[in-house]
Formats: sequence, structure tokens, C-alpha cells
Amino acid sequence: MVAINSDESVRRLKGSGRPLIGQAERARILAAMAAVDAVTIFDEDTPLECICELRPDVIVKGGDYTETEVVGHLEVRTWNGRVKIVPTVEGFSTTNLIAKMTAK
Repeated sequence: MVAINSDESVRRLKGSGRPLIGQAERARILAAMAAVDAVTIFDEDTPLECICELRPDVIVKGGDYTETEVVGHLEVRTWNGRVKIVPTVEGFSTTNLIAKMTAK
């Protein structure tokens, strides 16, 4: 199960020019992955409500976070879950894409 921010949530967190790819398309891309059983979209600024409702075994977050910065890290530990930090891939981020598109 993958939970993603709604378009409105992304705009509140990152500004009016975001997201570059809408929630329906992001959900469709993720749902096409063999390891993904389902995708849900949350409108809150954090996925804490979704995490508490779904009670995942693992929360996965990108490498620019530490475990203690991940929303829901305390909650997932209470049901013996874990947090997995995956490394970011150099040069592949929305921020880098925007910088390239706007460079003159």
C-alpha cells in the first residue's frame, strides 16, 4: 500500500507551482508497479492519520530524512513495525527538474 499527498496537500506544503505531476497520474504510475497492491491519496499535510488507520509494517521515506524525522515513526514502532530510509538518487528530484526547466 502506498499513500501519496493529494495535489492540494502538495500545494500547501511546496507552493502553487507544485505538484508537477497530478495525483491521479502519480497514483497510476505507482499502481503499475508489481510490488504495489494499492495506492491511496491523503489530503492532510502529513500521512499520520493514514498510517494509524492502515498500521503498515514498514514506512518508507527518502534518504533526505532521518528515522526520527519520519511522521509516524513512533506509532509504527508500537505495533513492531519499522522505518526504512531509502537513498535518494543524485540528480533525480522535482527540485532539480524545476531548476533545469527554469535555467536560462
